Amino acid sequence: MEALLKHMLPIFSTRFTPPSITRRSIRLHSHPYPHRKTASLCSLTHSGSHPGKDNNNGTPPPTTTPPVLQIFNTMTRRKETFNPKVPGKVGMYVCGVTAYDLSHIGHARVYVTFDVLYRYLKHLSFDVCYVRNFTDVDDKIIARANELGEDPLRLSSRYCDEFHTDMAYLHCLPPSVEPRVSNHMSQIIDMIKQILDSGCAYTIDGDVYFSVDKFPSYGQLSGRNLEDNRPGERVSVDSRKQNPADFALWKASKAGEPYWESPWGPGRPGWHIECSAMSAAYLGYSFDIHGGGMDLVFPHHENEIAQSCSACRESNIRYWVHNGFVTVDSEKMSKSLGNFFTIRQVIKLYHPLALRLFLMSTHYRSPINYSNVQLESASDRLFYIYQTLQDCEEVLGQHHDSNFSDMAPSDTQDCISRFQCAFETSMSDDLHTPVVLAAISEPLKTINDLLHTRKGKKQKSRIESLVALEREIRNVLKVLGLMPSSYMEILRELREKALERAGVTEERILKKIKERAQARENKQYERSDEIRKELATAGIALMDGPDGTVWRPSVPLELQETVAKT
Repeated sequence: MEALLKHMLPIFSTRFTPPSITRRSIRLHSHPYPHRKTASLCSLTHSGSHPGKDNNNGTPPPTTTPPVLQIFNTMTRRKETFNPKVPGKVGMYVCGVTAYDLSHIGHARVYVTFDVLYRYLKHLSFDVCYVRNFTDVDDKIIARANELGEDPLRLSSRYCDEFHTDMAYLHCLPPSVEPRVSNHMSQIIDMIKQILDSGCAYTIDGDVYFSVDKFPSYGQLSGRNLEDNRPGERVSVDSRKQNPADFALWKASKAGEPYWESPWGPGRPGWHIECSAMSAAYLGYSFDIHGGGMDLVFPHHENEIAQSCSACRESNIRYWVHNGFVTVDSEKMSKSLGNFFTIRQVIKLYHPLALRLFLMSTHYRSPINYSNVQLESASDRLFYIYQTLQDCEEVLGQHHDSNFSDMAPSDTQDCISRFQCAFETSMSDDLHTPVVLAAISEPLKTINDLLHTRKGKKQKSRIESLVALEREIRNVLKVLGLMPSSYMEILRELREKALERAGVTEERILKKIKERAQARENKQYERSDEIRKELATAGIALMDGPDGTVWRPSVPLELQETVAKT
């Protein structure tokens, strides 16, 4: 578990002070943060004047419009300018989980990716209808239910609830609609009828199959030929099919399985038809974005296109968006290899937002390699961000009764402008989150300079600068889904996770700090260094300051050495 993530952000060190207060309210005569109807300060592809007021940090009105969102379309295999079907509105469908077990980190990557897209579209002031389904009727669910002696629908409902819990941990916003297969049988049956009427399907003994030979453009999304199809995907091969690549729209019921009545007899839907029917039910046959993991390009999304277009000639999805795979130590994650991790297993030792940060530290279309060192680095980075903001909040809390100008000095304005530019340019360039995460470094460093250096403490308009910087970082963290309800609370949670990974209690650490202080007083510097190294090996860093020594989580010494060797 020690492979390195190539794009992981560097680890920063700074002086930290213990958090001691909650969020402050400072009386500044500032405007609310514009919800990205305003423009960036950087000159990009489109220009024009902005008619609005000064922005919230005292900078002049921008003179250029924000960059236009570019998104990679799997269908055309290139980045395209995002133009929704209806101006100002977006319809987005993302394939959900098959609810028969706890979700794994591959699922986490899918839904964090599309949560970021959802948040950014909303940030750009689009009215987004985000539909994400649950597959609660499926062969895997039935097999697991039989194994546990449980009703299949009850089992799937339970795992739908568990999925909601995982998504809440990861700060994924709830979608607009969450349809379940079991509640949409009439829509599924109606679509199958339409496909049969089009001549693109046939029936055999209560089963209904889609005929790929009747759909000449089959393979347009994946670029595969029919010979490349994978017979038996999720089901056994049926020799009765006209073509081995034909896939089930409706399956005749078997003894002991849940079933629904249909014109072809009792049964249940095939895997692929459910998404075509439910996306059409909520978004129509033509909508903007259809997303999921790269593993769904073929056959699932390929089959969806064939079904939807056969049921309605006007069916059209503008952008097909897919995220890359998750590997573990450069190997494909799978239960058979023993390198399969559920979200719950990961967040037992690492904060959920550390997992989210890790998943965003690589571009969503690139493969991402999971290992302990990545999670440790993400945790360390997260602690640095929130500790800096907590320190800032603590200082600002001391001035809550003061009145200040809303005009930050020019160097702070320039820092914020560069950060806004990096944020908007990178996010609009197919959600380049790693660049945004790296860009946070400059405003964080500026905050730390203002908080902890002699020069910074003496700077004119210091408080105005801190207010503007903290606010800008906070708004970007909201779009990334990394904004906690309390800096103090999440720092406490990060410490607790670090203690659990280290296998020590805070009481023991405090005793070690006291022992080290005594050793230093006795000029036993070798013993003092031994204590520091002992704790560093466990992932506990000691920070000496004017007010004494405090501890914070850090990347364990062994993993730091691994990073240095790479």
